[in-house]
Amino acid sequence: MNIQSAINKEVFIPRNERMLVSVEVQRRKRKRMSFLPTGAKGDYTTFICVSVTNTRPHQLLITKVKRFGGSSSFTRRSQWTVEQLRQVNGINPNKDSPEFDLVFDNAVDQWVASSSAEKCIFVQILYHACQTYWEGKAGNLGKSGKLGKRRASHGAHQVSTGPGDSPPASSRTLKARRKSYVPPKQAEFINCQSKLTGDACTMNLVIYRCKAFLNRMKNMMVANQRSPGRGQSGRVAGSTNVVQRMNVALGERGDRLTRAEDKTVELMHKAQQFADTAHKDQEVQKEEQRCP
Repeated sequence: MNIQSAINKEVFIPRNERMLVSVEVQRRKRKRMSFLPTGAKGDYTTFICVSVTNTRPHQLLITKVKRFGGSSSFTRRSQWTVEQLRQVNGINPNKDSPEFDLVFDNAVDQWVASSSAEKCIFVQILYHACQTYWEGKAGNLGKSGKLGKRRASHGAHQVSTGPGDSPPASSRTLKARRKSYVPPKQAEFINCQSKLTGDACTMNLVIYRCKAFLNRMKNMMVANQRSPGRGQSGRVAGSTNVVQRMNVALGERGDRLTRAEDKTVELMHKAQQFADTAHKDQEVQKEEQRCP
């Protein structure tokens, strides 16, 4: 069982939640004082997880999970709803980097992921989870408004006795609620690469998952190479070379796909500009025909 499955099984499933993604992180800037019982050296590992509740209405949650040294169990430390998330800062919009910031109503955390691929997977899934959540929220609000209108009109038909009757109390209450409702502000995703927040990003997600897997394999090989057992040094060296060749090949393929995606986006922009120009020309021709 990998780490993500273990976190999901131990932390989220008992709380009737489903984990979407997790990323192992470290702080870019250490706090001056820590009150956590982590020992003298702060021997623990931190994970930032995104989960969704199984019960309706669904809630999108961001949770900080820790695993302390010498223990195989995970501990939930802090949790925020997506309404409390104010900003996701990708730090560098021009290249893959492991650094990112999360800004909440009551906290600002500056993180560095274990690899740039892990961070890109986290940001990409978090962005699309937020988009799906807010679209579902807007859809539920529209459905409740239509249901309220139906009930109000049905009550008006039953209660009304003449043209001078006032609207029923339920209709007035519904209008007051709709006027007083203020939709929550959605989180901003700034300094993030467009391929992480775009629509055509399924292939990018696959590439990042492969890169993250190869990075974990490489770290395991390096750790085993430092303390190899009897007869294992040759096998470890050979496996490391295979992983390195696969990593180089995957990186080259990812670069080609990225260039192709950028070219596609550029062509789409040019096509849109051409369509806008043609539409303006048609409008001008129509005006000239109307006013000879």
